[in-house]
Amino acid sequence: PTIQAARAAGLNVLTVGRHGEFLRLKRVEHERHRQRAEVEVDGILHEVDLPLAGDFQIANALVSAGLAISTGTPAAKAMMALEKLKGAPGRLDLVGTTVNGAPVYVDYAHKPDALENVLASVRPFTTGRVIVVFGCGGDRDRGKRPIMGEIATRLADVVIVTDDNPRSEVPETIRAAILAAAPGAVEIGDRRKAIHEAVAMLHAGDTLIVAGKGHEEGQTVGAETLHFSDHEEVRSALQERVA
Repeated sequence: PTIQAARAAGLNVLTVGRHGEFLRLKRVEHERHRQRAEVEVDGILHEVDLPLAGDFQIANALVSAGLAISTGTPAAKAMMALEKLKGAPGRLDLVGTTVNGAPVYVDYAHKPDALENVLASVRPFTTGRVIVVFGCGGDRDRGKRPIMGEIATRLADVVIVTDDNPRSEVPETIRAAILAAAPGAVEIGDRRKAIHEAVAMLHAGDTLIVAGKGHEEGQTVGAETLHFSDHEEVRSALQERVA
C-alpha cells in the first residue's frame, strides 16, 4: 500500500530486496558471522561479502546501497563499501565465541517483534541449538511479557528467563508473567548468573543471544541504577571457559 500510494502520488519509487526492481537480492548464503550475497543492479551481478549476520542486516545494507547508487555512487563502489560495514553496538552484536566456535551475541531486542526477528535471524546459520537469555523491564507494557515468553520458546531451543530492569516492580512477578507462556524455560533471576550459565552450556554449533539490554551499561533495580553490562558479562563468562 505504501509503495502504491507513493507511485500514485507521482514519486519515483526504487525497491530493493528479494523482489526489488532497483537492487535485487538473487542469492544469500548465511555463515556464522557473515553473509555472502549476490545482488543484481542494472542487469549486472555483484558478489558481496557482508561481515554481519542476520536477515535484517542485509536488508538494511541493501537500502543503504540503494540510496548511494540512486544519488550517483557507482554500483561496484557501493557494493565494495558494504564489505566494510560494522554493526551498531548492541544490535546482533557479536561479543565473542567459545573455544568450540559457538558465537555469543548481545541484542537490544526488548519488544516482541524485535525478539522474534533476532531469533529468526540466527537460525539459518545455527546447526545446533539457539539459546536465549532475556527478561522484561518493570513499569513498562505488562502485556508483552507472555507474548515474549511464547516467542522465545517457539523460536529458541533453550530459554533462560532472567531480570532486565525491574525498576519498582517485584522481579519475581515479572519473570512469572513471562514463564506463564514459556513451558520448559529455565528461571535464573540473577542476570549475571544467567549469562554465565548460558555460556557454560554452549556446544559447537550452538548460538547464544543475550537479549533486552544491548548497549546499556546499567540495571535499574528500585530507584537505583547499578553498573551492569551484558557485553562485560559475556566476555567474563567466555574468559572463564578458557581459564
